[in-house]
This record gives sequence, C-alpha cells and structure tokens, in this order.
Amino acid sequence: MTVQDLPAVNASLNATATLFIVAGIYFIKKENKKAHGICMATALVVSAAFLTCYLIYHYSNLTTKFTHGGLPRLIYFIILFSHIPLAALSLPMIIMTVLPAIRRRFDKHRRIARWTYPVWLYVSVTGVLVYFMLYQWFPPSS
Repeated sequence: MTVQDLPAVNASLNATATLFIVAGIYFIKKENKKAHGICMATALVVSAAFLTCYLIYHYSNLTTKFTHGGLPRLIYFIILFSHIPLAALSLPMIIMTVLPAIRRRFDKHRRIARWTYPVWLYVSVTGVLVYFMLYQWFPPSS
C-alpha cells in the first residue's frame, strides 16, 4: 500500500464509522446499552484510524483538485465547505461525549450526544461523498 491508496482507505474507514454510528444509535433507541457502547467504541476507533491516515496523506503534501465544472463543482464545494468546519468541530465534540460515558455520567453523555451524533454522522457520510466526487465520479483528467 502506498500513500496514494489512502483516500480509498479513508473513504472505507468513514463508511465503516457511519455504519457503526447508525448501529449504535439504533441499539440505544432499543435500550441495548451494551451493543450501543460496543458500536460507538468501534466507530471511535475506526474514526481515529481515519484521522491518522488522513493526516499521513496530507502531511505527504498530496492534493487532488476538483477539476470538473458546472453543477457537480458547485455541489462538491457546498459539501466540502460544510464538511471541513464540522469535521474540525466533531473531534472535540466526540471527546466531550465519550468522557462522560467513560465516567458513567450518562445524563451528561446523553445531553451532549444529541448534538454530537448528527455532526459525526454528517462528517462521516460527507467524507465518503467527497471521496467519490473527487476520485471516482469526477476524477481529474490525466
């Protein structure tokens, strides 16, 4: 595997995190706290792996420009410009949500999680969309 493979790895990690976040929400709504905890912990580990790969990729100074024009370009940048600040915001939100759960302060965990999970889910889904738009649906011309 090379650094050039990391965008696909990152998209896979984001998609996996999305599945575990959705499963975690499903389980907590069904009051299955154990399954919820396992799913959310797995989503956290997968997201941490994503962040590591993402930083390695961007530390390597590799960039890909979105070269397609028209409506796809507009949609891409709308998604990207909402994704970037929410991605930056999601890390402290996730930490602020996980710590009360670890400390068994579930009242505080629930209050914060109501805000965190939609942001985390949006960032995971839009991360996959950005990958597909940039590398699969509208790849740069060689």
